Amino acid sequence: MDDVRAVQDRFDRAELAGDRETLHELIADDFLSIGPRGFLLDKDQWIDRHGHFRYQQLETAEVDVRHYGDTAVVRDVQRNRATYGDQQVAVDTRVSQVWVRQDAGWRLVAIQFSPLAP
Repeated sequence: MDDVRAVQDRFDRAELAGDRETLHELIADDFLSIGPRGFLLDKDQWIDRHGHFRYQQLETAEVDVRHYGDTAVVRDVQRNRATYGDQQVAVDTRVSQVWVRQDAGWRLVAIQFSPLAP
């Protein structure tokens, strides 16, 4: 299995479980997320959202991994079911994630979500 694909799978499992320790390890300090409505989250905000955001389901499909030296871009489709506080959330998005190989291994530096058309 491709090592980027393996670390991506580990990241997805940590997201699903709300595993803050693993997320802290895998996410680069200068990470930035662009959400499906254009909002921005840095590393601490991303990890801290698990205090009020809980996944019930996180499915990925159409996974495409491209390598560019010590950088890799992972694109996939995610279908998520979660709760945010007491609100049910259902989001179907196309996701682009940028991973960079650093001394300690692969780190996620960027993620962007684009809603799928109904």
